[in-house]
Amino acid sequence: MKTFIRNNGLSVCFFLLFLGAMAGQLFFGFEEHNKELLQENARGITLGAYLSSGHFLQATFENWESEFLQMALLVICTIFLQQKGSSESKDFDKDEEVDREPSSRRKNAPWPVKKGGWILTLYKHSLTISLLLLFIVSFVLHFYGSLKDENEQLKVKGLPLESAFDYIGDSGFWFESFQNWQSEFLSVFAIVILSIYLRQIGSPQSKPVGAPNRQTGA
Repeated sequence: MKTFIRNNGLSVCFFLLFLGAMAGQLFFGFEEHNKELLQENARGITLGAYLSSGHFLQATFENWESEFLQMALLVICTIFLQQKGSSESKDFDKDEEVDREPSSRRKNAPWPVKKGGWILTLYKHSLTISLLLLFIVSFVLHFYGSLKDENEQLKVKGLPLESAFDYIGDSGFWFESFQNWQSEFLSVFAIVILSIYLRQIGSPQSKPVGAPNRQTGA
């Protein structure tokens, strides 16, 4: 167990933080949603019912969507774009290990590298593909949850329900998306620029403390 924690401490830490934050979202979201229902003179729902409600689905996947979009674009953009002095950027003036074509003769090479062909082609882009797929799934579930939440509110008010076709152009849905996207793009911009001038000893996200500002890469 000690070896497992030592080797996987970063992922374990953030997964536990995720579970704690999800529990907090669920608890307070459940309370907030029932408060809103009571204000509309509607009957409150159970925690089990809340898990499949539009309120919960919309809030959850709205955030996941923006996170996966941010990570996918960061992976893609760092292939082609450079930021001089940032630890988030490659150095285009020299060959980088990540740009070298894989060799099946290398010791302990992953099996897709040894297999070659279309499997290797897919494997070479598997990180970007996975992140984009996670973004698309989250986007679809965000749309579904947002539409469901909208119709749940309209039903309580006795108003006509929205169709999926009409709702895809609704300003409320796109406001939910863009308010999250802009924050993710800002956070990437911040780490790219701040890592030029600021340091954190011991972190691989930072350049060495003694490195000059204009030195590209970690």
